[in-house]
Amino acid sequence: MKKLFALVLAVMVMVTSSAMAETFRVGVKQDVYGFGYLDEATGTYTGMEIELGALLAEALGYDDVEYTTVTAATRGQMLDNDELDCVIATFTIKPERKESWDFSTPYYTDAVTVLVETASGITDLTGLAGKTVGVSSGSTSAKALATAMADAGVIPAFDADTFDISTFNGGVSFKQFDDYPAISIALSAGDVDAFCVDKSILANYKTSDRSFIADSFSPQDYGVATKKGSELSPKVEELICTWLEDGTIAGLIEAWGL
Repeated sequence: MKKLFALVLAVMVMVTSSAMAETFRVGVKQDVYGFGYLDEATGTYTGMEIELGALLAEALGYDDVEYTTVTAATRGQMLDNDELDCVIATFTIKPERKESWDFSTPYYTDAVTVLVETASGITDLTGLAGKTVGVSSGSTSAKALATAMADAGVIPAFDADTFDISTFNGGVSFKQFDDYPAISIALSAGDVDAFCVDKSILANYKTSDRSFIADSFSPQDYGVATKKGSELSPKVEELICTWLEDGTIAGLIEAWGL
């Protein structure tokens, strides 16, 4: 009986060890060079957030890391459905988002701004009055821009708590797209007058014929998102804090020129 119990215990330990050594599934961007970028020719992801995912996988004891492309519209749902272990995809930490998912201490801080065709003559928030702005579905960029314009007196004040991107028409309007390349194409085609998102993302679509407006607003803190209340959340938080303190994350930011 003792031998049988020992055998069962050994099998349980082996199963547990095997479960702990599974693949670490990370949701990342595929179109934000420097953060998460997919080379379709090679199928290889590169960027600061890609390397951060690999570091987390190693530190947490996983055998392998698997990257999956997410968008602003899909990343939260994929976490909820247990399709991913975490999301490292320029995911801005917001109070309302923290009600649904856990976020680590910020590993990077950016700001929102607007990219336009230089020939449009738009140089600041004032020039966006009456225009149509392209934004990513599920992002907070539209609300951030409308708030900045209202604060600057360019458009009438509005109730931010009831802001609805699909119906808002208080002096500026918005058009939603599934991904950033689609917004860039729409800007070139004249389907939208401007492209609004975090500046680090917009930098990928800045060309000699395009310009940033003079204004930046709404600081954006990026954090690693995990499922609400998961056992993984405190472990990720501890690692991010450690790497912020010892310069590991600063080294990644510098290496990618962010």
